[in-house]
Amino acid sequence: MIIDTPEDFAGILPPVGAIAGLDLGTVTIGVAVSDRMRSVGSPLETIKRKKFGVDAEKLLTLVKSRDVCGLVLGLPRNMDGSEGPRCQSTRAFARNLEKLTDLPITFWDERLSTVAAERALLEADTSRKRRANVIDHVAAGYILQGLLDRLAHLKGQT
Repeated sequence: MIIDTPEDFAGILPPVGAIAGLDLGTVTIGVAVSDRMRSVGSPLETIKRKKFGVDAEKLLTLVKSRDVCGLVLGLPRNMDGSEGPRCQSTRAFARNLEKLTDLPITFWDERLSTVAAERALLEADTSRKRRANVIDHVAAGYILQGLLDRLAHLKGQT
């Protein structure tokens, strides 16, 4: 089921359980997973994309092994906030994935997540080759952490 807002997403999640963050690219899917208490999102791995069925199977096997109870996909909005072809592709991926799982799916504005991930990797003095291998799942970690921070803020308001 696709959930439009973090507020509604928070409302249907169980009290504890990991959330997976996804950074969908045309060539790869970056994956990050939170702890069960949803405090910290950690980059996990990058899946090389093949075709949707293969990608979805690998992704769903991975999230099942981590006891994930929800998914957040980075929504690559344009800098002016509008949605272009990449957003449409991400929403289509979510609609297709929704048919294969009961996990709730939501979106998080991912503008500048890759820039932030690149900056963090540069500050950590990561080699160019290593950055190319990890940038997608580090960006997924930024997407996931953004949602986790929002969920923590919502929890603090209740």
